[in-house]
Amino acid sequence: MIEIQKYRLDNGLRLVVHQDKTTPLAAINVLYNVGAKDEDASRTGFAHLFEHLMFGGSKNIPSYDNPLQNAGGDNNAWTSNDLTNYYLTLPASNLETGLWLESDRMLELDFSQESLDVQKKVVIEEFKQRYLNQPYGNIPLLLRPLAYKVHPYRWPTIGADIKHIEDASLEEVKAFFYDHYAPNNAVIAVTGNVEPEDVYTKVKKWFGNIPKRNVVERNLPVEPEQTQMRELTVEEDVPSDVLQLAFHMCARTDEEYYASDLLSDILSSGTSARIFQRLVKEKKLFTDLHAYISGDIEKGLFSFSGNVSDDVNIYEAEKAVWEEIDVIKNTLVSHYELQKVKNKVESSMMFSEINFLNKAMNLAQFELIGKAEDLNDEVRKYNEVTAEEIQRCAQTIFRVNNCSKLYYLSKDKKEKGC
Repeated sequence: MIEIQKYRLDNGLRLVVHQDKTTPLAAINVLYNVGAKDEDASRTGFAHLFEHLMFGGSKNIPSYDNPLQNAGGDNNAWTSNDLTNYYLTLPASNLETGLWLESDRMLELDFSQESLDVQKKVVIEEFKQRYLNQPYGNIPLLLRPLAYKVHPYRWPTIGADIKHIEDASLEEVKAFFYDHYAPNNAVIAVTGNVEPEDVYTKVKKWFGNIPKRNVVERNLPVEPEQTQMRELTVEEDVPSDVLQLAFHMCARTDEEYYASDLLSDILSSGTSARIFQRLVKEKKLFTDLHAYISGDIEKGLFSFSGNVSDDVNIYEAEKAVWEEIDVIKNTLVSHYELQKVKNKVESSMMFSEINFLNKAMNLAQFELIGKAEDLNDEVRKYNEVTAEEIQRCAQTIFRVNNCSKLYYLSKDKKEKGC
């Protein structure tokens, strides 16, 4: 049980505090309710661009890193299709330094053409290195628009097109900041060796005067139900064939989410899981094969991704995956198999709660999508999932007309006639 104190400032900023006396440190997690799904289709990659811009200096503090490092702190950030998350750790006695830094960049960034050009160059290079020039790197750029036709999940956080970042103007970037980065569109979680009332006083001191902003109302298009199998085949200079199957599934906040998550664990979590044992170890059809869920706040994807063995035809390998899907759709999982994955989830969550930074991240996310207290209810919700619910979930998700399929073929393998 994670004990928490919650506060809300007059400007709408939500604060969650958890005291952890086992560490001399503190964590500050600032979660903004903006992700790639909030971008314009002609200007994608902006949320991720801001992940970089936020370290380029703010209105009153030219360098974010130097003061934090002088205070013994460390920091990082990540962006998803749903959220942008900034976090730092530092000695608890220096908590106010971290709050000062975060409040100033929430107030206003030091927007300049020079700073924008530097960060655009960094992001463009990342786009090239990770998505265009790395083997298999463009799979998200191919699979997402295959699975989604209208919802903004159809592009990855890096963006749909590198040109969108190249062409981003300073005025467009400023507008994106004031539309989304605001106290009334953020959650702060502070954990560690802190006193909750003292944290509230300090947060009020540093964030209380930041004005509310007119955050753009989210009105996302609803993805229509998929009615037929979608297929795409590409040939690339890669060492082996890759098979990708993506099925639409429920949202993170839906009750079926827990059964969907356990379903992916039964199929693929660890070397004792079904598809590894049968399709990788026994039949040797794949050298690697995973089943996983996206965990998106909106309706997400349940995916299979596998590297096909060199001497195996990709269609033969795919047939075996569908046979495993048929098994789990038509047969209840055993008590042993279900309990094994439930135990794994529970142990993972218990270990996660040991780390004060993980707690800060989790509390902020749960507060954003509902309420932070729900984090304490997660193990119960997983433990209540039944074998019948797992089967029903498989039958709902794993339908041919709900599947988007990518054959990512090796040119070299084809030339060798494999």
